[in-house]
Amino acid sequence: MQYESERIEYKSQMIEDLYREVIAFANTEGGVIYIGIDDQGNVTGIDNVDETYNRITNGIRDVIVPDVTMFVRYVLQDDKVIRIEVGQGLNKPYFLKNKGMKPSGVYVRQGASSVQASFEQIRKMIKDADGDHFENLRCLKQDLTFQAAQDVFLRYGVEFSEEKYRALGITNHDIFSNLALLVSDQCLHTTKIAVFNDESCTEFRDSREFGGSLFKQFEDSINYLDLCNKTVSTIKGMIRTDKKDYPDEAIREALLNALVHRDYSFSGSVIINVNDDKMEFISLGGLLPGLTKEDIQIGISQPRNKKLAEIFHRLHLIESYGTGIRRIFKLYEHCPVQPSIEVTTNAFKIMLPNMNAKHDAIEDREEVINRIPLTITPQMQKVLDYLVHHGQMSDEDLQDLLEIKRTRAYLLTKQMNEKGLISIVGRGVNKRYKLK
Repeated sequence: MQYESERIEYKSQMIEDLYREVIAFANTEGGVIYIGIDDQGNVTGIDNVDETYNRITNGIRDVIVPDVTMFVRYVLQDDKVIRIEVGQGLNKPYFLKNKGMKPSGVYVRQGASSVQASFEQIRKMIKDADGDHFENLRCLKQDLTFQAAQDVFLRYGVEFSEEKYRALGITNHDIFSNLALLVSDQCLHTTKIAVFNDESCTEFRDSREFGGSLFKQFEDSINYLDLCNKTVSTIKGMIRTDKKDYPDEAIREALLNALVHRDYSFSGSVIINVNDDKMEFISLGGLLPGLTKEDIQIGISQPRNKKLAEIFHRLHLIESYGTGIRRIFKLYEHCPVQPSIEVTTNAFKIMLPNMNAKHDAIEDREEVINRIPLTITPQMQKVLDYLVHHGQMSDEDLQDLLEIKRTRAYLLTKQMNEKGLISIVGRGVNKRYKLK
């Protein structure tokens, strides 16, 4: 017989460390284990072949996960030796069920020995087997609980059970995925909210950090941000008007966008900064390749975490992809200061202005409205009346309405846009004019 090597292992009798040898071969390039041959290659034989064979086959099936049996073949030699042929598995890493997917449970072959894998080796095996999408990768942490998720699913009347885990993407090869980690009570990511006294966000007034399931983080964050959302009352005559600093729905949509679409392969937190002028939502991970800020604002969406977004959609927490940002801008359409979006390679920020704050360089809206009629020409008034009734108009509509040529139409709409009367959306044949 040959000596032990990277592809050959000898065992004189059936012992428990046999399973780590099977795992090591399946996690590396495969190999052969002989039961009934000692380390020097001498045939010692097996005392009770049938009993040993049953122990081996049952153990490999029950002790190792994911299921490796399809890559294992058994051959009985001369009624004395059991030859176990282990092929390289497709669902690496394989590990001891009672140890979990960590170094103490994952083994690889190095030379003639089976050794514990490092965390880096485990992560690489997961990535090679499952791909690059974070939510699809098998989770290194398997002792997960889902109390918060169960409560939310129950509240919205959606079934949440082990039978549904695979359909939701919570399990992958009967092992918890990273998506499971995000919705579990053991979620490693957090949401940090800081309230500042100054506009530059350097002087803390208060701060909170919320952890646990993303569902819990969402609820805790919404409740805290509601405390930061003051109501300002104005009285004109006998009429009292109450107006919050921020539309509740805008806060909700900005927070959902940060939680659902961030890149969870980064270990940092979602950051929310609040001061007297604005509320900022910062999430890790820039836009996916091919998307721009303008694409996002008109409703184009390509979810980074598709399965996570689908879960939030099932629970009616989000309506459909791409509508949240548009809804935020719609809520601010009559506000003198508009929301803004900033994107870097690794971060996405949306800023909500305080609707009750007095912003520098922004004139009082009522004063602007009162002055506008003094500068409106009859042609401009005709365009405004048309837009009030129809919502938008094309270049062709404008030329037909005023019976003017293209050049005059261009100059007129340019003036109206500069005066803040209309906005120009799109280009070429798709260009449209709308009320500002």
